[in-house]
Amino acid sequence: MPRSREVAPLAIAPESLLQQATLARTSDQRAKYARKGLETGRRVDPTTRSMLLRQLYLSLLEQKKFDEALSVAERNLKTGVLKDVVYQDAARACIGLGEVGRAAGYLRLASRIGPASRRAFHCWTMGSVLYLAAEFDQAILAFSRAVRWGTTDRPLYRAQLALARRAAGHKGENLAVLYDQLAVVPCGSGYGQFVLGELAYYCGDLPRAREHLLAFTKRTLRGRAALAIALQGELTHARRMLATLRRKLRQK
Repeated sequence: MPRSREVAPLAIAPESLLQQATLARTSDQRAKYARKGLETGRRVDPTTRSMLLRQLYLSLLEQKKFDEALSVAERNLKTGVLKDVVYQDAARACIGLGEVGRAAGYLRLASRIGPASRRAFHCWTMGSVLYLAAEFDQAILAFSRAVRWGTTDRPLYRAQLALARRAAGHKGENLAVLYDQLAVVPCGSGYGQFVLGELAYYCGDLPRAREHLLAFTKRTLRGRAALAIALQGELTHARRMLATLRRKLRQK
């Protein structure tokens, strides 16, 4: 009787592994599926490869392995897919490493090559990074470009531009007016709570400043780990302001 041939199991397609990585509940699982997708031995099209690399990058970022995350982002740049978004990823890893100047350089590249629809976002991100690093004059330039290119998020960019100008010692716009404009638009929620908190603080409305900063902190910490890591600078700034607010409110 002839021996039956063993049938080799079919290899899982990179696209299926990408889906599993995207739906993974933990960073370890995300990294496992992303690596499998990259190592299938099959020819992977550039878009799928880029997306697998980004899932691996996110898993490393969540684990605070910033050196490795940066290396993966730099590998992803070679795919040529959505390079401006990958430059953003590289910048986030650099921020984790404390290399603000290098992060700003990546964001500058992102703003130069990105489409008009994302240019304001890249400039705004660069402005936020520089502002938190106390590089106020450079932050002013970046926020000014964000305002120029912005559309629906322009009230947020204008508010941060005014805060940067104030920090640099320049005569700025009326912060109370900017607060009112930002508070009634969609970009005033989420990250906007952080900016509203700072505006309220400098307008002298300490209870409202505390309310906004607490809302921003709680929302950020309840979200995905990668988001909290990406906004670590904002979280640190918000906590410092909250500590100051607690002291001032106790004195009243």
